[in-house]
Amino acid sequence: MDKEIILTAEGKKKLEKKLDEYKLVRKDVAERIRNAKDFGEISENPEFENAKSEQSFIEGEIANLENLLKNAKIIEDKEIHTDIVSLGSTVRLKNTHTNEEAEYILVGTAESDANHNKISNESPIGQAIFGRKKDETINVNAPGGKYQYKIIKISRKH
Repeated sequence: MDKEIILTAEGKKKLEKKLDEYKLVRKDVAERIRNAKDFGEISENPEFENAKSEQSFIEGEIANLENLLKNAKIIEDKEIHTDIVSLGSTVRLKNTHTNEEAEYILVGTAESDANHNKISNESPIGQAIFGRKKDETINVNAPGGKYQYKIIKISRKH
């Protein structure tokens, strides 16, 4: 049985868009392979080998994305809590030692993206804040060390 993949509605749309993009590239690569075959001996044709390699990568990505979407459980906005940290929650944390604040969106692993402050519920911080309430102080054991945060705010905004 495949593992359930947790996604926000926005995350599902992004994966669907990425899948559509790969399917378009798939057609281009198939055309490159056909054209490369027209150049004669394919065993000594680098364009053919490159296109076949790219085709293999793209087919793997398509299969992976289709599997993710097939096993996706979409978090509805009404399921995102503001009284406790849940999947889809936007959480503002304050480092109790440095007083620096940061805001994260708690998402499933397939949707995590550190560049956009989307952290996985399976990450050290994600595990520490999940199910917690505003004004609670949490301890996080991360690869970079031990940290302590206070939950300042929980919201639904994205």
